[in-house]
Amino acid sequence: MFLPESTWERQIKAFDDKNFRLADFHGKVVVINIWASWCGPCRREVPEYEKVRKSYAKGDVVFIGLTTEDPRYESARAQRFVREVGFGFRLGYADRELGLALMSGKHSIPQTLVIDQEGRIVGHWEGYMPGGRSGDRLDQTIKQALTRE
Repeated sequence: MFLPESTWERQIKAFDDKNFRLADFHGKVVVINIWASWCGPCRREVPEYEKVRKSYAKGDVVFIGLTTEDPRYESARAQRFVREVGFGFRLGYADRELGLALMSGKHSIPQTLVIDQEGRIVGHWEGYMPGGRSGDRLDQTIKQALTRE
Protein backbone atom coordinates (compact mmCIF):
# COMPACT_ATOMS: atom_id res chain seq x y z
CA MET A 1 0.00 0.00 0.00
CA PHE A 2 1.23 3.49 -0.87
CA LEU A 3 0.51 6.84 0.75
CA PRO A 4 -1.45 9.20 -1.52
CA GLU A 5 0.67 11.78 -3.37
CA SER A 6 -1.16 14.59 -1.55
CA THR A 7 0.08 13.16 1.76
CA TRP A 8 3.69 13.22 0.54
CA GLU A 9 3.38 16.82 -0.63
CA ARG A 10 1.62 18.25 2.42
CA GLN A 11 3.61 20.92 4.28
CA ILE A 12 4.39 19.90 7.88
CA LYS A 13 4.91 22.58 10.54
CA ALA A 14 8.16 21.63 12.25
CA PHE A 15 9.04 22.18 15.89
CA ASP A 16 12.27 23.91 14.82
CA ASP A 17 10.47 26.14 12.27
CA LYS A 18 12.20 24.31 9.38
CA ASN A 19 8.99 23.06 7.82
CA PHE A 20 9.20 19.97 5.63
CA ARG A 21 7.23 17.53 3.48
CA LEU A 22 7.43 13.75 3.50
CA ALA A 23 8.38 14.06 -0.19
CA ASP A 24 11.66 15.67 0.93
CA PHE A 25 12.76 12.17 1.98
CA HIS A 26 11.73 10.17 -1.07
CA GLY A 27 14.24 7.40 -1.75
CA LYS A 28 14.87 6.83 1.95
CA VAL A 29 13.18 4.58 4.46
CA VAL A 30 10.86 6.82 6.47
CA VAL A 31 9.73 6.01 10.01
CA ILE A 32 6.75 8.03 11.23
CA ASN A 33 5.73 7.89 14.87
CA ILE A 34 2.44 9.58 15.75
CA TRP A 35 2.35 10.61 19.39
CA ALA A 36 0.77 13.02 21.86
CA SER A 37 2.11 14.75 24.94
CA TRP A 38 -0.72 13.34 27.10
CA CYS A 39 -0.05 9.74 25.98
CA GLY A 40 1.55 7.52 28.64
CA PRO A 41 2.42 4.70 26.21
CA CYS A 42 4.10 7.28 23.94
CA ARG A 43 6.29 8.36 26.86
CA ARG A 44 7.42 4.74 27.35
CA GLU A 45 7.87 4.06 23.63
CA VAL A 46 10.11 7.00 22.72
CA PRO A 47 13.23 5.78 24.61
CA GLU A 48 13.02 2.41 22.80
CA TYR A 49 12.60 4.14 19.45
CA GLU A 50 15.48 6.49 20.24
CA LYS A 51 17.83 3.49 20.63
CA VAL A 52 16.75 2.29 17.20
CA ARG A 53 17.15 5.76 15.67
CA LYS A 54 20.69 6.06 16.99
CA SER A 55 21.61 2.69 15.49
CA TYR A 56 20.67 4.01 12.02
CA ALA A 57 22.38 7.40 12.37
CA LYS A 58 24.58 6.83 9.29
CA GLY A 59 21.98 5.12 7.12
CA ASP A 60 19.25 6.03 4.72
CA VAL A 61 16.53 6.06 7.35
CA VAL A 62 14.64 9.21 8.36
CA PHE A 63 12.81 9.29 11.69
CA ILE A 64 9.85 11.65 11.99
CA GLY A 65 7.71 12.20 15.08
CA LEU A 66 4.34 13.86 14.48
CA THR A 67 1.82 15.01 17.02
CA THR A 68 -1.78 15.72 16.12
CA GLU A 69 -1.98 18.33 18.86
CA ASP A 70 -2.75 21.86 17.70
CA PRO A 71 0.42 24.00 17.80
CA ARG A 72 -1.66 27.12 18.49
CA TYR A 73 -2.73 25.73 21.88
CA GLU A 74 -0.48 22.81 22.77
CA SER A 75 2.97 23.92 21.66
CA ALA A 76 4.44 24.41 25.14
CA ARG A 77 3.09 21.07 26.34
CA ALA A 78 4.41 19.24 23.26
CA GLN A 79 7.83 20.91 23.58
CA ARG A 80 8.01 19.90 27.25
CA PHE A 81 7.19 16.28 26.38
CA VAL A 82 9.94 16.24 23.73
CA ARG A 83 12.52 17.58 26.22
CA GLU A 84 11.46 15.20 28.99
CA VAL A 85 11.68 12.04 26.87
CA GLY A 86 14.72 13.09 24.82
CA PHE A 87 12.94 12.75 21.47
CA GLY A 88 15.57 13.15 18.73
CA PHE A 89 13.34 12.53 15.72
CA ARG A 90 12.59 15.28 13.20
CA LEU A 91 9.47 16.67 14.88
CA GLY A 92 6.36 18.27 13.50
CA TYR A 93 2.65 18.81 13.81
CA ALA A 94 0.28 16.71 11.72
CA ASP A 95 -2.73 18.80 10.80
CA ARG A 96 -6.14 17.13 10.67
CA GLU A 97 -5.91 16.03 7.05
CA LEU A 98 -2.40 14.60 7.36
CA GLY A 99 -3.25 12.88 10.64
CA LEU A 100 -6.31 11.22 9.12
CA ALA A 101 -4.34 10.06 6.07
CA LEU A 102 -1.48 8.60 8.11
CA MET A 103 -3.65 7.00 10.78
CA SER A 104 -5.94 5.29 8.22
CA GLY A 105 -9.04 5.96 10.27
CA LYS A 106 -7.53 4.49 13.45
CA HIS A 107 -7.73 6.94 16.31
CA SER A 108 -5.44 5.33 18.88
CA ILE A 109 -2.02 6.73 19.74
CA PRO A 110 0.83 5.89 19.46
CA GLN A 111 0.97 4.69 15.88
CA THR A 112 4.01 3.87 13.81
CA LEU A 113 4.48 3.61 10.06
CA VAL A 114 7.56 2.39 8.20
CA ILE A 115 7.71 3.34 4.52
CA ASP A 116 10.27 1.89 2.12
CA GLN A 117 12.37 3.76 -0.45
CA GLU A 118 9.64 3.37 -3.09
CA GLY A 119 6.93 4.82 -0.85
CA ARG A 120 5.27 1.52 0.13
CA ILE A 121 4.02 1.14 3.68
CA VAL A 122 5.79 -1.99 4.94
CA GLY A 123 4.59 -1.66 8.53
CA HIS A 124 1.80 0.19 10.33
CA TRP A 125 0.84 -0.58 13.90
CA GLU A 126 -0.90 0.92 16.89
CA GLY A 127 0.10 0.87 20.51
CA TYR A 128 3.14 0.19 22.62
CA MET A 129 4.58 -3.23 23.53
CA PRO A 130 6.58 -3.16 26.80
CA GLY A 131 9.87 -4.84 27.55
CA GLY A 132 11.75 -3.57 24.51
CA ARG A 133 9.40 -5.27 22.07
CA SER A 134 8.30 -1.99 20.45
CA GLY A 135 11.91 -1.09 19.66
CA ASP A 136 12.59 -4.61 18.39
CA ARG A 137 9.54 -4.48 16.14
CA LEU A 138 10.63 -1.14 14.73
CA ASP A 139 14.17 -2.37 14.09
CA GLN A 140 12.95 -5.54 12.34
CA THR A 141 10.54 -3.58 10.15
CA ILE A 142 13.25 -1.10 9.15
CA LYS A 143 15.54 -3.99 8.20
CA GLN A 144 12.72 -5.46 6.11
CA ALA A 145 12.21 -2.10 4.37
CA LEU A 146 15.92 -1.72 3.65
CA THR A 147 16.14 -5.15 2.00
CA ARG A 148 13.05 -4.83 -0.22
CA GLU A 149 13.61 -4.88 -3.94
